[in-house]
Amino acid sequence: MGAVSTSTKDRAFLFLQGPHGPFFSGLARSLRLAGARCFRLGLNSADELFWRGAGFLAYREPVSAFTETLRHCIEAHGITDLVCYGSSRPVHRKALAVAAEMGLTPHVFEEGYLRPYWVTYERGPANAASPATGYSLGDMERLMRAGAPALYEAPDRWGDMRAHMFWGAAYHARLLAGNGRYPGFVPHRSPDYWAEFRLHFAKLLLAPGRGVVRGASSLRVRHGGFPYHLVLLQLAHDANFLDHGPFPNQRGFLETVFRGFAEGAPGHHHLVLKAHPLEDGREPLRPLIRELRNAYGLQGRVHFLSGGKLARLLDTARSAVTVNSTAAEQALWRSLPLRAFGNAVYSRPEFVSNQAVSEFFANPHTPDREAYLTYRAFLLATSQVSGGFYGALSRRKLLRQMPDLMLAEQDPYERLARNGSEAGGQHIYLVQ
Repeated sequence: MGAVSTSTKDRAFLFLQGPHGPFFSGLARSLRLAGARCFRLGLNSADELFWRGAGFLAYREPVSAFTETLRHCIEAHGITDLVCYGSSRPVHRKALAVAAEMGLTPHVFEEGYLRPYWVTYERGPANAASPATGYSLGDMERLMRAGAPALYEAPDRWGDMRAHMFWGAAYHARLLAGNGRYPGFVPHRSPDYWAEFRLHFAKLLLAPGRGVVRGASSLRVRHGGFPYHLVLLQLAHDANFLDHGPFPNQRGFLETVFRGFAEGAPGHHHLVLKAHPLEDGREPLRPLIRELRNAYGLQGRVHFLSGGKLARLLDTARSAVTVNSTAAEQALWRSLPLRAFGNAVYSRPEFVSNQAVSEFFANPHTPDREAYLTYRAFLLATSQVSGGFYGALSRRKLLRQMPDLMLAEQDPYERLARNGSEAGGQHIYLVQ
């Protein structure tokens, strides 16, 4: 961990939108205890609900005035650091551009590239625009050999999905209760939060029946005795899917997959589609999958799972296909052949097949295992921080680490390079 700057009392952090729940508020409290000042530029009533302590600045103007207001806020409060969750939201793209222009240090959080046991922390854009994409595997190998810390196995806990859903529900419930004091607020995705609430409410009502169907489908896949290829579906409204992928919606992606599977896969192979855990039905998947199954003559060979454990499915899959889901990291960890159509932090020819889709399903190329282990170790030594945003235990674990990382003079990549220089080329062993 990098040395903490001696000028902490001169640091002023401005928080924008964060993960649902109290993580940003807890992080600000820790930074205040370290001597920094913290502010929150809140865009809606839910941002206000989750902030504790002084420094809340309500943004009530039209979105068109955001950049000018942000500049004024930075100057008025002597802001030195900008903190946000994700770099693709329209207001965050504008804010990061202003931060670069005014010389602020950006701190970008994101779901972990190697989730669910880690979160991502970058001093710049995340995902496909991560600084990690600028390092070759040779660079990573040299840095890891010279200055990497020991790495340990992941803890034996799963992620924080229930807590994630709870805080997401609390966020939207506060918006539904009244957001009139923030007339300029525009959600970063569509539909608006009223429509999103209706989708989630319908999902809740149908959950018992869907659970029965999902269980039956999972049993057919697990005990069917057929080889299968796993399609890792994403939320079609997710910024990563839209901004860093070639498809405007799920239909475009699934048509490409179904066509390639029908043309190339052996006749006894099956296709299993795994929905994202937070899939809410805004783009109905079941009717679309039935339509494509019939159009390509794949009756009896296509299975849709609306939930369940991903690890169990990956353990017996022949390959994985996605646009750019971070779940693909779990496929690569298992050395499964991977076909990814969009840009992602793992988009490297050593890992991701560039075969035609039909050829991939016929005879997929296996990723380079040793190269992937080097890449994975590099991420864990730089941008991946153990803990989580949502559950109380994992959030506390994360908060113990973040203040020192954010106050350090070097970013995670510079820190690794410095450690390598100080190590003088000594060998660092990975703990298996």
